[in-house]
Amino acid sequence: MRGSCHCENIRFDLRWPESEEEIPARKCACSFCQKHGAIWTSHTRATLSIDIAEASLVSNYEFGTTTANFHVCSACGVPAFVLSNINEALYAVVNVNALEIPEEFSLVVASTDFDGENTESRLERRKRNWIPTVTFDNART
Repeated sequence: MRGSCHCENIRFDLRWPESEEEIPARKCACSFCQKHGAIWTSHTRATLSIDIAEASLVSNYEFGTTTANFHVCSACGVPAFVLSNINEALYAVVNVNALEIPEEFSLVVASTDFDGENTESRLERRKRNWIPTVTFDNART
C-alpha cells in the first residue's frame, strides 16, 4: 500500500502481510492525535519503506516520554508516521489517513487510550505491535 502526506513530500510503501485483509487501526485519545485526526496502524509482519523528498520540510515532534517521534510534513501538516527507537531498532506506525487502501482491504478502527502506561510497558507494547522493519529508501535532501 502506498501512502503519503497531502503534498507528497513524505511518501511511504507499507507492505502488509499477504494473508491479512483486515487493517486494524487505533484511534488514540491523546490530544496530539485528536487535534491532527491521526489514526494509526501497524503489523508485526509488515515492512515500511520511507521516501522523504525534502527533509527540511519534515517536523519531528516528541512529547511526554519522548519515546515516539512523530514525523509531520511542515508544508501540508499531515502526520504521516511515528518512529520509536527501542534498543537501537526502529519501530513504526503509520497514519491510515495517509494511506491509499486498496478495495480488498477492510479498515477496522477502535478507540484506545494509553494513559497510565509507564515508559517500560509502552516500549514493550510497541515492540510487540509496531512495524519492526523500517527503511529509508531515498531521502533526497
